[in-house]
Amino acid sequence: MTLDEAIREYQEDGYEVTHVVESVCGGCGGTGFTVQVTEDQAMRRTCLGCGLAEFIGDSDEHWDSDDAEECACTCGGEEFAAALGSSCGQDGEVRWLTVGLRCLQCGLAGVYEDWKIDYLPSRHLVTRA
Repeated sequence: MTLDEAIREYQEDGYEVTHVVESVCGGCGGTGFTVQVTEDQAMRRTCLGCGLAEFIGDSDEHWDSDDAEECACTCGGEEFAAALGSSCGQDGEVRWLTVGLRCLQCGLAGVYEDWKIDYLPSRHLVTRA
């Protein structure tokens, strides 16, 4: 299963994923990352190529470094390709975000986190992969 398929197959509370955007490093264009997640559904990815750390979705608003844990695959791998799925209403505003990761060691893809967006405007979140 591809990362895009894993994200689109997952539908929390019936929110169909309407957009999937692959994570690409804003510094070097890399697509491999380590990823951290917090209990408050915030995620940050760090590029394997240049070390630039960037938030996914609106995670910068909820980030707590003391609560952050490294994501890990069931195979033990901790390096991933990442993508952000967005569930948008007919008005184009984001209602739900879904983050999928594909392990670079074994290739397993799945959803690692998702959260509801309950504010407007939210269209800008579609590209915050």
